[in-house]
Amino acid sequence: MTDGLVVVDKPAGWTSHDVVAKCRKLFGQKRVGHAGTLDPDATGVLLVGLGRVTRLLRFLTALPKSYTGEIVLGIETSTLDSSGEVLARFDMSSVTVQQARAAAALFVGDIEQLPPMVSAVKIEGRRLHELARAGVEVDRAPRAVTVHRLDVDEGLEPGVLRIGVTCSSGTYVRALAADLGRALGGGAHLRGLRRTAVGSFTEADARGLDLLDVLPPAEALRDYPRVTVDADRAGVVAFGRPLPRFDGEGPWAVVNDRGELLAMYEAAGNVAKPAVVIAAAG
Repeated sequence: MTDGLVVVDKPAGWTSHDVVAKCRKLFGQKRVGHAGTLDPDATGVLLVGLGRVTRLLRFLTALPKSYTGEIVLGIETSTLDSSGEVLARFDMSSVTVQQARAAAALFVGDIEQLPPMVSAVKIEGRRLHELARAGVEVDRAPRAVTVHRLDVDEGLEPGVLRIGVTCSSGTYVRALAADLGRALGGGAHLRGLRRTAVGSFTEADARGLDLLDVLPPAEALRDYPRVTVDADRAGVVAFGRPLPRFDGEGPWAVVNDRGELLAMYEAAGNVAKPAVVIAAAG
């Protein structure tokens, strides 16, 4: 079994599940999962864990994400992107880039966002996109997200804006597009979404499905503080025992003197406790 991380450049038309299924075949194993869904029409960075790294995916899912895309002003769709049916049209020909930038500033920082009906969020055991396909719309509670950056530039055609976004996990860029359209007095939808980074993993790290490189487990957690332990403490880690708290807030990737990942530890008062242990005891 292969343990590691592959950074996939997801092609358009593939679901994130399609990519996972392909990786299962490529690596001949069942333990494969991804860290953060990309819409089928979207492209870009998708982190896929293999083997024991699947147990660490929640730490990768939690990393901030960056995107580029286009906002089409004046057309509101059922899915908030270009794959949906047109619900309404607005004359927004007078909207300027300066006005769009001023409106975009309202969505930077800690905000509340309503999950789209076409999202993978579960309500009472069913995913919203399943309900949407059945023609059912349900009430959703807003969710707290953080938008670190929302850059707006003029697009290559009238009525289209180019955007660059860096945001917390759980942020829906299509919802940002729709909200921006409403803030400008009309409606809008998203098209051409591309994820350019997840944490420090960028387009430069991403590979097509026929050219994948496997990164070791320790490299998969390179965005987190690293703590190196000696052989005696490595034995303690392998048995999943607490350690004196390390510097900082954590979580911490604990490695041995060869740089191999042993475990992921989290703060618990005055000690650090294992969240996931990778090393085998004995």
